[in-house]
Amino acid sequence: RMELSCGVGGSAAAPPGPGPPPAAAATPGQPMESEEYESLPSGASLGTHMMAGAVAGIMEHTVMYPVDSVKTRMQSLQPDPKAQYRSVYEALKKIVLTEGFWRPLRGVNVTMLGAGPAHALYFACYEQMKRSLSDIIQQGGNSHLANGIAGSVATLLHDAVMNPAEVVKQRLQMFNSPYKSVLACVRTVQRTEGFGAFYRSYTTQLTMNIPFQAIHFITYEFMQEQINPHRDYNPQSHILSGAIAGAVAAAATTPLDVCKTLLNTQENLALSSVNVSGHLSGMVNAFKTVYQLGGLPGYFRGVQARVIYQMPSTAIAWSVYEFFKYFLTKHKLDRRT
Repeated sequence: RMELSCGVGGSAAAPPGPGPPPAAAATPGQPMESEEYESLPSGASLGTHMMAGAVAGIMEHTVMYPVDSVKTRMQSLQPDPKAQYRSVYEALKKIVLTEGFWRPLRGVNVTMLGAGPAHALYFACYEQMKRSLSDIIQQGGNSHLANGIAGSVATLLHDAVMNPAEVVKQRLQMFNSPYKSVLACVRTVQRTEGFGAFYRSYTTQLTMNIPFQAIHFITYEFMQEQINPHRDYNPQSHILSGAIAGAVAAAATTPLDVCKTLLNTQENLALSSVNVSGHLSGMVNAFKTVYQLGGLPGYFRGVQARVIYQMPSTAIAWSVYEFFKYFLTKHKLDRRT
């Protein structure tokens, strides 16, 4: 989700609203091949949403992972002189040349491990809530309020699964990371900071992701209304709507993402420069620390990398999700007929 959405994302969903009226029943002797996926009265099954969501989430996070690594570094408030970058391209080039070809992918395995189940829950929850709330708020129509609420609630489940993976991933992404592997990072953090360290940024993550997903889903559904009003399976419309939704949501929530990164990485040099002893915790403390270190511009560190990461990520998440949902639903329909 994506986000999907993965935007996205940062993490996505299914065709919004109940869709067009069900297709007319087939006449005797005729196959029901004309009944399209979008017109199925009952919609796709829960299992279909979960499977499509898991695939979309893994694809979203892995394809754009190198840019995510750059984003994490560019959000550093007190970067090492050797890890200061002016653009995403320059950063990727410098990382590959000085630290090795595979360095931008460090931590991708733990991301894949978290993204599958996180996005499966996320998509399934969004679909079920969106349908139920739309029927209550706007009978027979597509309610943007329902889309926003459904996306926000789905985020609670997604982040509960994904947050520990985010902590490990971002610590491995940092310049001169002291951790040799995912397992070593998990063990060290658990031993030195306790289990709570894996959820230290959870409230900040939710504070960021709930508005992110609300903006993301509302923008996506709005774009679909404009360019794909009949909600047919249309890859081009899903890609374009996803990319625009991801860009808008990413830019709007960058300040919260900077605070989340600081809480996840516990950047020693930055914290010591403002006399923070021990571990930084809490969203309010993170906001204050970011302002002390970088002023207002500090809240938008890495915004370029974040938008560049989210646009293709959410486009991938939506297109993959819609394809698998279409494919799996059509397959079940073909088996029934």
